[in-house]
Amino acid sequence: MNPSPTRDRAVEIWLLSIVGMIGLMVVVGGITRLTGSGLSMVEWHPLMGALPPMSEAAWTDAFESYQTSPQFLLVNEWMGLEDFKKIFLWEYLHRLCGRVLGLVFFIPFLWFLKTKRLHGALARRTFVAFVLGGLQGVLGWYMVKSGLADEPNVSHFRLAAHLSLAFVAALYVLWIWLTLRLKPPAKPDKGATRVLLLLAVVVSLQIVYGAFMAGLRAGLVFTEFPLINGSLLPFSQASGEGFIDTTIWNPAGVHLVHRALGWLLLILGPATAIWARSRATTPLQLRLCSLLLVTILLQFTLGAFTILSLIAIPVAVAHQLGALVLVCILLATLVSFGLGSPTKNE
Repeated sequence: MNPSPTRDRAVEIWLLSIVGMIGLMVVVGGITRLTGSGLSMVEWHPLMGALPPMSEAAWTDAFESYQTSPQFLLVNEWMGLEDFKKIFLWEYLHRLCGRVLGLVFFIPFLWFLKTKRLHGALARRTFVAFVLGGLQGVLGWYMVKSGLADEPNVSHFRLAAHLSLAFVAALYVLWIWLTLRLKPPAKPDKGATRVLLLLAVVVSLQIVYGAFMAGLRAGLVFTEFPLINGSLLPFSQASGEGFIDTTIWNPAGVHLVHRALGWLLLILGPATAIWARSRATTPLQLRLCSLLLVTILLQFTLGAFTILSLIAIPVAVAHQLGALVLVCILLATLVSFGLGSPTKNE
């Protein structure tokens, strides 16, 4: 593939920086969740909450607000002000990253519009990306609210939606960048695209179940790998009132579904990457298929170590970021085989 003749390097760098910042938010969000910090800020001030408490009195007010939350009353009643500051920091950084991301997007967006470097389809597509970012902020607060009512736990469905929308936003911006950066192949391979899309569906389902795992704290239900009490997938150890209850609500069932999808991807992923590589007609397609294969194997390994490490924060966060890297590589591979078309900056 050759670069598009309509390339604008400044726009490309801007778009790619947005993808990178979403990746940073995924990392900070993962740390926030794993440290139990996500419910430390019990109010949402999208515009006025950019600064943390700046005085001891302000910190005391924030702590007193937190002391009325279910998390403090039922889980963290032992906390003092200094302990509260530690968990507050991660949630604050997560929200700050969102605000900075909004500025990094919106200010250059206005400049590129003014200088007519964004117009036509490209301007419309980038505006959609801005809307997705705004929706992500609203959905984040909607998720947090679920843990501020009666139980100090966010809904695992809302958590999955929040994480999924972050991935969708990153992939959408990356797709815009790819269609600017690359020309489609001379002859799109619809067969390879369909098979890669099937893989993408399974990967997406696995990502949703990864969020379910986090929301239900299901990672610690089983801490052995690859076997559990001598069995590969002992679904008999997951109890529920029915199939849906067992596989969506029950932590043990969710854990086993996540593992089952992992084993499926360990087979389907490399097989798809190797098969697609055999159909590659350009050096870029060859490289991306090879990278896809390596990333799938690495992500499976990170998943195993996440369980064996008892959900150690560095490993678990690397696993979550690895999921984003995987879907980004998968999207790039799809585009290289002909998915989508170049964006014309007209």
